[in-house]
Amino acid sequence: MFVVTADQRRSTETGERVDALIEELTPWSARREKQIVLPLERTVGDEVQILLSSAEAAVDLALALCRTELWAVGIGAGAVERPLGASARASSGSAFIQARYAVERARSRTEPVPLVVQGDHQDAAVAATAVLQLLGGVVRRRADTGWEVSDLTAQGLSRAQIAEKLRITVSAVSQRARSAMLEEERRSRPVAAALISAAAGEGSWRIDPAQDQKGGHL
Repeated sequence: MFVVTADQRRSTETGERVDALIEELTPWSARREKQIVLPLERTVGDEVQILLSSAEAAVDLALALCRTELWAVGIGAGAVERPLGASARASSGSAFIQARYAVERARSRTEPVPLVVQGDHQDAAVAATAVLQLLGGVVRRRADTGWEVSDLTAQGLSRAQIAEKLRITVSAVSQRARSAMLEEERRSRPVAAALISAAAGEGSWRIDPAQDQKGGHL
């Protein structure tokens, strides 16, 4: 199982964003309904938490949060105690403990990107953190024009359709995609998911070929 815990950064400067975040992620939650074991909720203060059955969903959510630059994100990969509680904050187990350690590390200034994985298999968690922080760095540096192409691609539009919608050429769409490193992100997401699964003790570091064909869902 995979617990994603996110703590808002600089909330005294930007204002508390927990309720707004939960509202903004309603479409994401609907899309990921089958992979959500316990829904996103406020745990304490400016912190939210969710329990997921899919490492790929954990990667997707972590990068969506990273995109905003408002959250320190920890992913805990491991077992959970059953029966589960009625909510994430009422549940327990290794994955929850690991997520707590992870978000504490993510808040630290020693981390280049505030995104950390902790797991029952720590070697895999270290590798997962390295890949996710690299992806997080890409996401945080992406220009608005790159996000336009990324978001429309995630909606299933072809480059020709994107060009028509944005009133630019197909060549310009391709240039924006290259600058935004969309293909690099697409290929790296399954690697991160495989490493997070391994950190939970769920299989090896093998990448699912089917996942490699999927685009991002930020």
